[in-house]
Amino acid sequence: MHSMGRFAAKLMACAAPALLAVTSPAAPSPGMAPIDAYLMDRTEEIALAKSAAPNSISRHATVLILTRTGYETAVTGSNGFVCWVGRGFGGAFDWPERWNPKIRGAECENPQAARSVLPLAKLRTAMILAGRTTAETIDRIKIAVSSKEIPPLESGAMSYMMSKSSYLTDAGGHDMPHLMFFVAVKDAADWGANAPDSPVVGGNYLVLHTGPRRRNRQPAAPVGLHHRCRHLVGRHASGAPDVGA
Repeated sequence: MHSMGRFAAKLMACAAPALLAVTSPAAPSPGMAPIDAYLMDRTEEIALAKSAAPNSISRHATVLILTRTGYETAVTGSNGFVCWVGRGFGGAFDWPERWNPKIRGAECENPQAARSVLPLAKLRTAMILAGRTTAETIDRIKIAVSSKEIPPLESGAMSYMMSKSSYLTDAGGHDMPHLMFFVAVKDAADWGANAPDSPVVGGNYLVLHTGPRRRNRQPAAPVGLHHRCRHLVGRHASGAPDVGA
């Protein structure tokens, strides 16, 4: 893993990672806005989604757009990549900008990520737009992970978030083009996270966890949401975190 210019990498150490950043210096959003505030013109959303990756990749990718009930396919691709535009409510439940209607995170996920990471974002989004509570959404995700409706993280999962037109946070420059790599790792230091001159910053993220809850005790249900999983998030020089999966 290496960075080039303003590009950095994000390391997710979870079987079913959530996709948005945990912390932000921006002011908290007061609550969910009307659904119309999160929707985009169809043509503009397709163009923004495809801008996340080089044209040689995105021109052959499947493209999703957000509707009132969730993401639907607007363009059927042929290379296994899926491009879409994330909204703030697809992020961590305690992220201050979760309901910020300005958030637009263009992303193109490779086939591995499209199969094993994107399903979580799609499910969360559908639950939220249906008016489900955080608790109901969490319970539904637990079932989806334990039943393998949302599959385990695939090796080699990564995504492009290279668009210069994304709006990832109210803080700093609002955008920070980068690549993301989704891998399981026990120690963030193995990736050089948090070193003074490293472009990779380690942080904690609330996610699903399929391991034991405590020491030698195995939970009755295989998934718990109160566990934390280490992830690394690319940051712009302003200190603002990335917003995508």
